[in-house]
Amino acid sequence: MRIAVAGSIATDHLMSFDGRFAEQIIPEQIQQLSLSFLVDELDVRRGGVAPNICFGLGTFGLSPVLVGAAGADFEEYRAWLDRHGVDTSSVLISELRHTARFVCTTDRDQNQIASFYAGAMAEARNIEIKPINDRLGGIDLLLIGADDPAAMVRHSEECRSRSIPFAADPSQQLARMEGPEVRSLIEGAAILFTNEYEKALAEQKTGWSDEQILDRVGIRITTLGSKGARLDRKGEPSIHVPAASVDKLVDPTGMGDSFRAGFLAAHSWGLPLERAAQVGNATAVHCLEADGPQEYTLTPQSLLARIEASYGKEAADEVRPHL
Repeated sequence: MRIAVAGSIATDHLMSFDGRFAEQIIPEQIQQLSLSFLVDELDVRRGGVAPNICFGLGTFGLSPVLVGAAGADFEEYRAWLDRHGVDTSSVLISELRHTARFVCTTDRDQNQIASFYAGAMAEARNIEIKPINDRLGGIDLLLIGADDPAAMVRHSEECRSRSIPFAADPSQQLARMEGPEVRSLIEGAAILFTNEYEKALAEQKTGWSDEQILDRVGIRITTLGSKGARLDRKGEPSIHVPAASVDKLVDPTGMGDSFRAGFLAAHSWGLPLERAAQVGNATAVHCLEADGPQEYTLTPQSLLARIEASYGKEAADEVRPHL
């Protein structure tokens, strides 16, 4: 199964300030604010929903195709993804803008000052899916993740017109998108991914009820954090899949993306939905127990051990032949 993933490509620049922002601010001078902080640490993390999901799919040996826009500064990141089994040939490289970047400083009280530079992400709307589909000899599923909203809508419209199966995964961009855009993104999706809050927001923005959305998508997957995930299909009983067991909590960043990678890998193997969600949950826990969305190590042994511990030997035995 050939899976392509469209979405944001970004790096996170995370710094720690061993002090308190509040102690540096003079209330009487707040209108002329000019502050500089000497930080102790700089952690540069690879991120963006599309590379995060592709990294996860690459660990399963699926050779996912990354679709998105980046700057000329993308080459080091590209090399990392290439080494981890990701096809980066379809990334649009901007001639004018740098790769999207999140810059954040956190003080000792966990207060944050942050900014986000969209950069090349704004050019994702210029990407056409047809040349990518032609190059690959067909795309079995295009996941449309959080990106420039115009790009997300364009990709879904093109998928419908060219009969390319797609998954809608609007994530944090739901807050920026208007009702007609959300309806266009969701209509006809083979899979719709949201968390609980996004599920309610999608219904509010579209004006569609839960049942009306199920009329328009094949599978609706709602991630529930520590409670696992829920799977819904029209006319079928809802399936609740509890979260996998956790050994240690390190960093939740990227958990949702790794769940999607695990679920899509198992779905591509033809496993039942419940089993696919169990693989997704077990993959997400690997991410949770690492410091960063692409810093976890997943092996057949570690995945099977987590599935057996969480869901039983029968579940692990059904997954084992595909690893």
